[in-house]
Formats: sequence, structure tokens, C-alpha cells
Amino acid sequence: MTQLDTRPLSPAPAARPDEAKRHPLSWMADLADVVLALLRPIAVPLLRIALGVVYVWFGILKVLGLSPVADLVASMVPFVPSNVAVVGMGVAEVVLGLALIAGFLVPWIAAAQVLHLLGTFAVFVVHPEVAFTGNPFVVTLEGEFIAKNLVLVTALLVVAAHTKPRTKKAPAPITW
Repeated sequence: MTQLDTRPLSPAPAARPDEAKRHPLSWMADLADVVLALLRPIAVPLLRIALGVVYVWFGILKVLGLSPVADLVASMVPFVPSNVAVVGMGVAEVVLGLALIAGFLVPWIAAAQVLHLLGTFAVFVVHPEVAFTGNPFVVTLEGEFIAKNLVLVTALLVVAAHTKPRTKKAPAPITW
């Protein structure tokens, strides 16, 4: 014969304190968590591709002779014929952009692009009359075009920093 369990029944577990005091709009925070979880794995790759597209786009404009900043680019390297400087810069931008889109040597490509973009700030020193209206805090359209490179530089740093390191493969054993 089996014995009956005579222990007293315990009351139902109480609601957790964090659930009992949830704000009526806490579902929005839960939704935000879900959205962020979905975006996290694709955000940096999309940023890398977007940066590559911008580079290819601006580079193609230079190669085709349609860039609105062609004269400014040429003026920054007066020792190089203007068409060579502008087309050469355009070709370099297209190559760097395509490499970034493809995910090829991302940290190195990003480093080259950061150096390129930092070089654009030389306009503020070499041609301040082009970048400023006379007031050092008020920039021209060209000055704004260059100042936005701060965002591109920062985005490239984020992409480079979030690139997975290459894993070294062990050399194949030599068999005789």
C-alpha cells in the first residue's frame, strides 16, 4: 500500500516583483529589444555596404567628369594634371568602394579610406576661402560637403572595429 503525501500544500508562487510592477507601455521596450536583436547582426554589414556604395558612386562621378567637386580635387594636387588627379581619385574611390562592398581586407580598406577622408580636411587649411564664408563657424556648401566626412570616418572606424579577425589555419601536416 502506498503512503499519502501529508505535507501541507504550498501556496501558488507569487508573481515576480518585476512583472507585478510593469509599466503599461513596457511592451514598447520589449518590442525595441526584439527589433535591436534583429538589427544587431546586419547593422555593421549594411553600414559597410552603404559606405562602399557612396565611395563607388562618388568615384564614378569623378571618372565620368560629372563630379561637382572636380575642380576642388584638382586644386588640392596642383603638381598633377587636373584630369589625371580627378580621374585617378575616382578610380581609387571605385576600387576602394568595391573592395569594401565585397568585404575584402576590410580593416585595410577602411584605413585607406580614413586617410583619404582625413586628407579632404586639408581644404580647410589650403583653401579656407572655399570652405568658409569668412566666419570660421559658418561653412559654405563645399565646407559642409567636407565636414560630413567626420561621419564617414567614424562609420569606417566602426566597420573596421567590428570586422571579425581572420583565423589562422594550421598548416597542413607534411606527409611523406
